[in-house]
Amino acid sequence: MKKVLIITYYWPPSGGGGVQRWLKFAKYLPEFGWEPVIFTPENPDFDIQDQSLLKDVSSELEVIKLPIWEPYTLFAKVNKGKKLKQGLVSSDSKQSWLTSLALFIRGNFFIPDPRKFWVKPSIKFLSRIIDDNKIDVVVTSGPPHSMHLIGLGLKKKLGIKWLADFRDPWSKWDMLDQFKMTSLVRGIHRRLERKVLANADEVLTVSQSWSKEFEQIHQRKYSVINNGFDADDFETSISKSSDKQFVISHFGLINQFRNPVNFWKAIKKVIHDNPQLSFKINLFGTIEASILDALKNDKLLKAIVEIKSPVSHDQVLKEYQKSDVLLLLLNNTDNAKGHIPGKLFEYMASGRYVLALGPADGDSASIINETGIGKVLDWHDAQGIEEALKATLQATDSNRNSNAIGKYTRKALTENLAQLLNRI
Repeated sequence: MKKVLIITYYWPPSGGGGVQRWLKFAKYLPEFGWEPVIFTPENPDFDIQDQSLLKDVSSELEVIKLPIWEPYTLFAKVNKGKKLKQGLVSSDSKQSWLTSLALFIRGNFFIPDPRKFWVKPSIKFLSRIIDDNKIDVVVTSGPPHSMHLIGLGLKKKLGIKWLADFRDPWSKWDMLDQFKMTSLVRGIHRRLERKVLANADEVLTVSQSWSKEFEQIHQRKYSVINNGFDADDFETSISKSSDKQFVISHFGLINQFRNPVNFWKAIKKVIHDNPQLSFKINLFGTIEASILDALKNDKLLKAIVEIKSPVSHDQVLKEYQKSDVLLLLLNNTDNAKGHIPGKLFEYMASGRYVLALGPADGDSASIINETGIGKVLDWHDAQGIEEALKATLQATDSNRNSNAIGKYTRKALTENLAQLLNRI
């Protein structure tokens, strides 16, 4: 069996979307002739932990860890223990001068990201590991894009076969706009990105639109393998909630890029026109302070919206079953067309109706339309959102395309990955 070394910052007990892709690939790769070996930090600094994901880590899987130093600890020390949370680096009016300064330093001095200090030690450490373990291919998963610099260093030093996987863009990533970068720093990002794109044996990403964006940066062949859902997670039968309430749920971050202003307007109109119905909106995850304040200051929304902390993946699966509609918020940014959240595929597998806000010509919209799992509305289409919500009150799932849905199982996608690894 051939061996693949997977270099990833996110690994259980890390939670959130970043960990799922390569956790599931590693789970199924042995079925297709590849033995995965994981390389990950021993002491990573991540906001969300999820012990339930450890069940997908086989006892036979080799996981190699190396300590990492990250500057986030320094910020916490001077900011009374408060960490700088990724995703909430917005232009929030409540942003302190210290946070603003920290964002500037993060954007202009830690290039490409604060995990850069792990690059050189990892290259040195892995040079021996790769030879001792007879590794055939190295995979790097980013962001953080420092992981790709480790792959680049190993490629130059050892000539090892290397696949670079981009779960998000790099120089065109919308998050970079929040770090107050100088034009010089922007240029450094683009140069590093081109080096990775030019030197990797294969470059993989998660959407067709982002593949085309990478082609504009460096001309070469790119591969696309979407994220998906693990059928094992949905083995239990799915039944509609017996609760008389009509429940809409959202899972994940809501910040300035994903503030559904017109959704709030539409749901208020639907409630007004359907006084006989009881509504509840569950928001699981982290929400920007200004959005929280707006919800609390609206009498009607305050009565029906419940703010809930992030929950384990196991609990998320249960919450799907308690919901009538699952809300999907795509980034309201320039590169949202290629944004396909990992949770879209679990929404798909849950059997619930999916209401998405984002570009109608985007990759997520194509998947939703192909599989028949719901509807995509433009962020600004308040009337359309209202009509879609009213339709869901009597909606059936008759449009679901089982054959199309089956293409997005983690096992089927891993078979595609194995074929790609075989070609390197």
